[in-house]
Amino acid sequence: MTTSTAEAVAAKLFAAEAALDAALTEAAGLAAMLPQARATIYVAATTGQSAFEGVAGCVSSLTEARARLVATHRTLAAVARMRGLDTLAAGPMDKPEDETPPATGHLSHPRTEHDKQTMNPA
Repeated sequence: MTTSTAEAVAAKLFAAEAALDAALTEAAGLAAMLPQARATIYVAATTGQSAFEGVAGCVSSLTEARARLVATHRTLAAVARMRGLDTLAAGPMDKPEDETPPATGHLSHPRTEHDKQTMNPA
């Protein structure tokens, strides 16, 4: 991987992370607003429930998508370090240690805590 390729991948990754964070912020804001809006316009709780469930599901899905993108970030950072691109792997913020990519030669997403709990419930 060349430095310019790695920089392009990093820029796209950071943009995707920012977009997910923005979407999550907006969806959570909508979820917080709905109960008050319902009360303000005197709509029965049963009438607005499906809308609230819809936005709550959206927040949940965005949260899971964010976790998967974080796992992707960790994998790409480890690959950058393996290729001697430590500056790009570090990125602009402090973060926990990156996981080493698998030795198979294929990139994969490390399992999230949600995946681990779902696949191997205690």
